[in-house]
Amino acid sequence: MPIAVIDFETTGSSPGQGARATEIAAVLVDEGRIVGHYQSLMNSGAWVPPFIEQLTGISNAMLADAPPAQAVMREVLRFTAGCPLVAHNAAFDRGFWQAETERAGCERDPAHVFACTVRLSRRLHPQAPNHRLGTLAAWHRLPDTGRAHRALADATTAAHLLLRQQQDLADRLGLASAGLADHRWLCTAQAWPVARVERACRGGGGGRAAGARGAGARGAPAAGRQLRGPRRRPAAAASIGA
Repeated sequence: MPIAVIDFETTGSSPGQGARATEIAAVLVDEGRIVGHYQSLMNSGAWVPPFIEQLTGISNAMLADAPPAQAVMREVLRFTAGCPLVAHNAAFDRGFWQAETERAGCERDPAHVFACTVRLSRRLHPQAPNHRLGTLAAWHRLPDTGRAHRALADATTAAHLLLRQQQDLADRLGLASAGLADHRWLCTAQAWPVARVERACRGGGGGRAAGARGAGARGAPAAGRQLRGPRRRPAAAASIGA
């Protein structure tokens, strides 16, 4: 089952304070590679403050011609149906994901459980200079995906970071025979203290088996108007651009 890596651009820091989404991207990752993506601006009627416009390059004029936010959320929910989710600083994106889903009048997908690449980075690579996406991209020498603070570029960078983390976690825990660490492992490892991650990585096969059972027991499900990939395509989706 693919994992969908999500990124929002927004008018502010929290939907609880009235901020709304202005752009969303979802990048599908499966079997160690990127297999598809979705991206769209979102017109919610919210005003974009000047400093946000300068940061993201998304202007009020651009949003005036964008599709309605509710329609975009319905499309991205179809695109990510059944996929577990990942985001960089997932608490931020999860808040907007839930708020915009509710505003669109859609039911929550039980598969849409978030893992967080920030939390994973703090545990797998505590020696990194910091855990900002741009810093980690440079530190890990990830591919250049374009302008930061645009949803598709950031989601694609986060997808490359996720692939690195899945491989690192699998290597450290001795999961080579099972391939990359799956979403259940990500949800388990991100909740461990750093010292426990280090102990698990030094442990033997018995500890690995117990950890895998624990991941399932904690309930992390197994396995998001440009659209591309092997999943269902909305009729209104456009072809990919740069």
